[in-house]
Amino acid sequence: MQSRIITAELKALLISIGSISVDPSLVPRAFGSTAGPGAGTGSVFFRAGARRVRLSINQASPLSIEKAGNDGTVAILRDGDVLVCGTLEPALAHCPEQAFITLCEKCIFNCKYCPVPKLQGDVKTDREVLKIVDAVAETGNLKAISLTSGVEESVEGEVERVLKLLPELRKYGVPIGVSVYPTEGCSQKFYEGGVSELKYNVETMDPEIFKKVCGDLSQAYILDKLEEAVEIFGKNRVFSNFIIGLGESDSCVRAGIEALAKRGVIPILRPINPHPLRLGDCFMERPGPERLLKLAKMEKEILVKYGLRPDLARSMCLSCGGCDLVPFVDL
Repeated sequence: MQSRIITAELKALLISIGSISVDPSLVPRAFGSTAGPGAGTGSVFFRAGARRVRLSINQASPLSIEKAGNDGTVAILRDGDVLVCGTLEPALAHCPEQAFITLCEKCIFNCKYCPVPKLQGDVKTDREVLKIVDAVAETGNLKAISLTSGVEESVEGEVERVLKLLPELRKYGVPIGVSVYPTEGCSQKFYEGGVSELKYNVETMDPEIFKKVCGDLSQAYILDKLEEAVEIFGKNRVFSNFIIGLGESDSCVRAGIEALAKRGVIPILRPINPHPLRLGDCFMERPGPERLLKLAKMEKEILVKYGLRPDLARSMCLSCGGCDLVPFVDL
């Protein structure tokens, strides 16, 4: 009998590969992902047991998905060998059980690993956003609304874009998560507007790498605003993406996790997803499964020390868990 459980070790392997080939007829309908470094790629969400994993669709991947039964069961194979059986989850708006929406698919900044400045996609109207939320709500499976955004003209403009939407979004009665570049006083405004959780991304905790890849932004400013957000929202409600694979050392990762956790911030260790549009712009190497497991276990130890629990997240990336090894959920 084939395994129907994604172990932590198997999930680390799948994430390290990061892609899968699949017959399009097997993929549940989705609006697609337009957020951050993964922008511009289709994906599937696979679940077996309590864990799920998100994999980008790439017909050249060493992994593949095949139908394994008449009950909707599919199998993930590697070089013809079945690794695990499970199901593909519908993701109407970026991920299962959420309306996870990128408001602005443009960005005036030029982080060297991110394709968004090159793609310069669409900017959704309020009406388009609400239409997406309605579509997910109609399935009866809307558990959270999560908003992220690039920067069309100014960071202040993106904060205002979110604040303008909040009165309409509160009516759905589910947690609201927001991930944008912070501005002065925005955390308090988000809290008063009904936001449940915040994510301000540090991208990397290595100061030298940050200067090279995110030179238009300020790491110190982001850290300051994260600390301020914890004062307003409390522990276990403020997160930050920490990209792994930009050349940082494991000791840097440990120190970075400690620095964030000490502030009450839960780091999300996000494997870099090198995009063809950014190849050569900076060092990018997707971490292997052994490193992913090592760093996730390291993070768990530090989070225990500071009383932080990513499994309590109600929105955004930690609630989904498809792209990362999440302490207290996956290991």
